Amino acid sequence: MGRRVLITGLDTFWGGRMAQALEAKPDVEMILGLGTKEPRVPLDRTEFVRSDQKYSILSRIVRATQVDTIVHTFLETNSVTVPARTLHEINVIGTLNLLAAAGASGTSVRKVIIKSSTHVYGSAEQDPAWFSEEDTRTGPVRTRLERSLIEVESLVRDFTDDNPHLAVTVLRFANVLGTDIITPISYDLRRRLLPSIAGFDPLVQFVEEDDVVRSLEFVTENRIPGVFNVAGEGKIPWSEVASISGAHLLPLPPFGPRLFAAPLERLSRVQFPPEMEGLVRYGRGVDTSKFREAGFDYRYSTAGAVRSFARANNLRRATGSAPPGYRYEQDVEQFFRHSPAVVRGVDA
Repeated sequence: MGRRVLITGLDTFWGGRMAQALEAKPDVEMILGLGTKEPRVPLDRTEFVRSDQKYSILSRIVRATQVDTIVHTFLETNSVTVPARTLHEINVIGTLNLLAAAGASGTSVRKVIIKSSTHVYGSAEQDPAWFSEEDTRTGPVRTRLERSLIEVESLVRDFTDDNPHLAVTVLRFANVLGTDIITPISYDLRRRLLPSIAGFDPLVQFVEEDDVVRSLEFVTENRIPGVFNVAGEGKIPWSEVASISGAHLLPLPPFGPRLFAAPLERLSRVQFPPEMEGLVRYGRGVDTSKFREAGFDYRYSTAGAVRSFARANNLRRATGSAPPGYRYEQDVEQFFRHSPAVVRGVDA
């Protein structure tokens, strides 16, 4: 039997991209995705099950499908997209249900992969130049998003201690830039207006979206338990991110910067969520040597990720085109694949 993989958040950017990557792997026998909505990307052999955002049916799904690997991509790392109550349900309650399913008696699961974020470190004046995986944050938890991610990782640590026979991998991703992904930072850069705090020009780190997918593939294919930072090599000044991307810095006062950004947020000119304030004040850097030593090879440095984003963004501006969309007609596709009315071997 080949690998049997379950992906949470199939209807999200990362869940869809991960399913597409695994479909190209001949040793993957079955791919099952859970989501609250239909998948947003074309998929050939991935099966989809609709679920609530707390994944309350996950235990039944795991027992019925005998999956050996769970890839948990459905952690929210952007508070712009969800209200506070929903954030807790998705991140904390959803992960709790996932771990309960993975650790149930007689489970078929042998590997659990959690897509987390370097938001767990926060950003503070006394931070080290580079956070290692063993370091803890130096400042207090200031946002709901950070609090939920820290609680998730606490649940995962307890689960790992109680289930030493399972390979549990946590990947902490730096802020992402890429051709297609939309984050608060890429949203602002696309509109050529990047919030900054007057008097501060922090050093920041990025990971390119393709390296995110490749790293998830890497730990899915290999048994590499532990916690790993995932980010492109090096750091880059915030002002240089704006310059390379052809954006203007929007200086905000050091005291109450989000109050001054609020009118522009209401007009959809910028996105400046709470978790971004510390970053644009103090920056953040993480040590990625542990993941490299495990065998992962990055394609993009931090500066390379910014330049790649800038090239794609400049092309988009020059052509006036938006990223291509895809309307996934699930019922029609299921008809062509499975209906006895369809004559096999005929091009439909």
